[in-house]
Amino acid sequence: MGRAEGLKGKGPADKKVVHPYSRKAAYIARGVAKQEKKEKLKSEKALRLNAVGERLLWFQSQLDPAKTEYTKQDACEIIERYLHRFDAELEQIELVNGIKGRQGRLHGSREDVIKQTVERERSLYEGNGFEIPDIINCKHLKTFREWSGDLKKLPNIKMRRVSPKMAENPQKGARPESPSEALLEDALSGGSDVESLSDDDL
Repeated sequence: MGRAEGLKGKGPADKKVVHPYSRKAAYIARGVAKQEKKEKLKSEKALRLNAVGERLLWFQSQLDPAKTEYTKQDACEIIERYLHRFDAELEQIELVNGIKGRQGRLHGSREDVIKQTVERERSLYEGNGFEIPDIINCKHLKTFREWSGDLKKLPNIKMRRVSPKMAENPQKGARPESPSEALLEDALSGGSDVESLSDDDL
């Protein structure tokens, strides 16, 4: 019994407590902050890629299986449909808010987000051009048709800026390229804000 009592309490030494104002504590804090920043950047990149992927899938769904080539005018018509994709929802919101006797405006924040998003997209389209998959080039169109939605293969999708001015001038057009940083930023800053809202927000 005496031997057992003597051995009691002689297990592994407790870990030394780090003083909150010590250099070691500051080092640990910097490491945690660095890891958090890394995770945040990774999450933002994933959001951007998802937003761009959703946009590209929408344009892919608009392709006519029987059509083997598209003109700039065809591309402009598809962009116009894209810019009007929320019309039905806005009409529904107007109907709900138009009911007699209703006080206050329902879904006001949702309506504002939609209008701001479309306004920004319209400004891009009528300015330097709206970035879409290059469906004007037959080779790039074929690649885009065959895209399965895999975000890892986004760099294989060639993009082109299209505007009404370019459609009027067949000789003028942007050089096809992979999804740009501007598109990724635009998708994160607003393009995805609308699509990401669920029906519960309505």
